[in-house]
Amino acid sequence: MSILDRFAVTDQVAIVTGAGRGLGAATAVALAEAGADVLISARTESQLEQVAAAVRATGRRCVVVAADLSDLDAVAGLAQTAYDELGRLDTVVNNVGGTFPRGFLETSERFLDEAFRFNVLTAHALSRAAVPLMLRSAPLGAGAAQQSIVTISSMLGRTAGRGYLAYGTAKAALAHWTRLAATDLAPRVRVNGIFVGSIRTSALDYVAGQPELMEQLEGSTPLGRVGEPEDIAAAVLYLASRAGQYVTGKLLEVDGGIQQPNLDLGLGDLEPAALS
Repeated sequence: MSILDRFAVTDQVAIVTGAGRGLGAATAVALAEAGADVLISARTESQLEQVAAAVRATGRRCVVVAADLSDLDAVAGLAQTAYDELGRLDTVVNNVGGTFPRGFLETSERFLDEAFRFNVLTAHALSRAAVPLMLRSAPLGAGAAQQSIVTISSMLGRTAGRGYLAYGTAKAALAHWTRLAATDLAPRVRVNGIFVGSIRTSALDYVAGQPELMEQLEGSTPLGRVGEPEDIAAAVLYLASRAGQYVTGKLLEVDGGIQQPNLDLGLGDLEPAALS
């Protein structure tokens, strides 16, 4: 087997959540280009259909499921749908998530709970439903890679910055869930994640329209630029394929080299009046 062959996922089946655009869309297409059939899910069907067209253009099958992925039953149901429609299940990419920044005193208990639910419980619900089906899927050929789960965390899950308490806490929990799940599921299912940095997706549209903010973002990144969705998709492919078959319980830092948040939200110190 050549080194490039190790990155192939020929005839495997993957689920990618949050796949209507950005990281999820790029990941779904990358997995298809490497040989996988893909189930993609997000809220907006029109976006999913555009991604599905790109997947099918590679010659691979694509199942589209438009759903509210904050609904734990809906997200868990993707596993059985992928198995029924595509015949097996090898890889789950937990890409659904996100939380708006808020100051500490504006972060209610409900807001923190919702951040945890959307970023962590969705990944657990889908993965828990998927694992029995992954175990049922026979290996594809001698030396085939173990089935794989990949979580999309954030560099804010390993660093600290003002305004990111809910998001950072949820992403840190998702990162440690990844390590713990890897221990529980070894050796049959590998579980890894990615600490994602600033990536040029719709989430950066506002920043991209403000030259001074983009200058701050890029100037604070050692590689001097924001990332592309394909940077993350390539890392997912590595973790899902035989190239990463000796990796589990790890979080790759795909973030341009940053060691602290590279965007200051401008939240100042608390004023005494806020404490009364």
